[in-house]
Amino acid sequence: MRTSPELRRKLISVAAVSVVLLTAAPASVAVAQESARPAAVPAAQTEAAPGTTAERLIVGYKSGAGEAASDKAAAADAAAKAEKTGEDVDFQRRLGTGAALVDLGADPSTSAVTDVVAAYRADPQVAYVVPDRLNKPTAVTPNDTDYGKQWDLFESTAGMNVPGAWDTTTGSGVTVAVIDTGYVTHSDLAANIVAGYDFISDTAVSVDGNGRDSNPADPGDWYNAGECGAGVPASTSSWHGTHVAGTIAAATNNGKGVAGVAYGAKVSPLRVLGKCGGYDSDIIDAITWASGGSVSGVPANSNVAKVINMSLGGSGACTSATQSAINGAVNRGSTVVVAAGNENMNASNASPANCSNVITVAATNRAGSRASYSNYGSIVDISAPGGETRTTTANGILSTLNSGTKTPSTENYAYYQGTSMATPHIAGLAALMKSANSALTPAQIESAIKTNARPLPGTCSGGCGAGLADAAKTVQAVKGGTSTGTTFSSTTAVAVPDNGAAIESPISVTGRSGNAPSALQVGVDITHTYRGDLVIDLVAPDGTAYRLKSASSDSADNVNTTYTVNASSEVANGTWKLRVQDTAAQDTGTLNNWKLTF
Repeated sequence: MRTSPELRRKLISVAAVSVVLLTAAPASVAVAQESARPAAVPAAQTEAAPGTTAERLIVGYKSGAGEAASDKAAAADAAAKAEKTGEDVDFQRRLGTGAALVDLGADPSTSAVTDVVAAYRADPQVAYVVPDRLNKPTAVTPNDTDYGKQWDLFESTAGMNVPGAWDTTTGSGVTVAVIDTGYVTHSDLAANIVAGYDFISDTAVSVDGNGRDSNPADPGDWYNAGECGAGVPASTSSWHGTHVAGTIAAATNNGKGVAGVAYGAKVSPLRVLGKCGGYDSDIIDAITWASGGSVSGVPANSNVAKVINMSLGGSGACTSATQSAINGAVNRGSTVVVAAGNENMNASNASPANCSNVITVAATNRAGSRASYSNYGSIVDISAPGGETRTTTANGILSTLNSGTKTPSTENYAYYQGTSMATPHIAGLAALMKSANSALTPAQIESAIKTNARPLPGTCSGGCGAGLADAAKTVQAVKGGTSTGTTFSSTTAVAVPDNGAAIESPISVTGRSGNAPSALQVGVDITHTYRGDLVIDLVAPDGTAYRLKSASSDSADNVNTTYTVNASSEVANGTWKLRVQDTAAQDTGTLNNWKLTF
């Protein structure tokens, strides 16, 4: 990982033929990458010139040459070149283009490579000879002046490995709704802000002099001592929504400030929190509207969000009213990401963290341990950097803010800590994923984030979900579509007994080569009257089990979704099984069918 915003070499050629320096904004990056890939293979002498160092060469033969179609002839030609030059030249294999890959042995000298290249170039049957270059993943290092302080994005210990994802996507085409305090103007964020809405209906909470309207500007949420309850001390304005929005989509490569996780995405600020907080009723309407649902008296949303960030919460159970709004948003295709809470308690006592159909996020510190304040528990899905400023503010999360203590003043940046800061890291990652693969469902996004997480570098007591999210690994796993491969299915219905032993349904996979993909798609169709009772595992041919779904308090019916599993360590061919168990009394169901898409 990169620890400073210095210019880096982005594409390293072991063949010493081409080293491309990528230093500009994303559009320039794309151009630079393309410049390393000629549209047509040039003459051999321009790509394998004298002085080339390489351990392997790619040899293209002219159409009609025996070596172009026969591996035996290509091997014989390599042997002839070895005899002519006195060097080690061995035919390895045929490439998909028809070219031959030849090996020059370990660490050949420059003169040896030059001699072999010259021998191939002199052969009238050879169209080209080029080095087999070793390329390494490119990674963008933004030129934002404070990027070096954003340990949460790039540090190897406890960062989220975000720069590695930027080679694939920056979140373009995706809108993230930030349901929070609104937005105070900031030049490092303004380019990525789209229209939102002020959903605060109570003027005592809104403090902007009116109720709901189309202006989500944050006027400040300060309050005096005792104003928000007996014993509650005074507080200055937090500009909380602006800090959250900056983590998601601060303008990047603009030579100032900070970088956003999904800096190609847009943020729609929805104001629901004002003085002393905000009401469930306003939050419910904001969730509905953000995802494209209709809200009485509010114009239709022209910036429907595929990701919703809620860095907010309170105590108690998830109400049916809030759960209904979340279910509606998810059914419309929006991924809902929520904070676990900052009370150092089990998140099952915090809402909306304890709602179903959400991604609940705990916070980690710079050492990769659960932050001391972060809630925990079995309902936590994933952890992300939230910072911990007890020893130094620099261990917090740096993002966009405002210097005003009550009303807006000059823009600035500040370190905050909290699960509120961890949540936008995951919302940003969800935006990256949706941009890389627009077909992903909310369930697939959640599954892939958890499947591709890495173990916490530090410690966690109480439960921190699947681990620390890894942006680069997750985006790589889901890019390029989810349903274009070969599908194997089982359509044999199997009854799932009430509170009984697990049932298994097999699928025989044949005709594949190598290992299963890192984004194996597992489609599941189960009829059940209380799906929270169900535990679902995918069992690989070697017996390794991958948990797809755990038991929960989800009282909804049926499981009809697709999970994403990193099965790259498993041999593809063999008998795969879906294991389903009902773990509580009073409800039964049926596994109707399931499928694997490679």
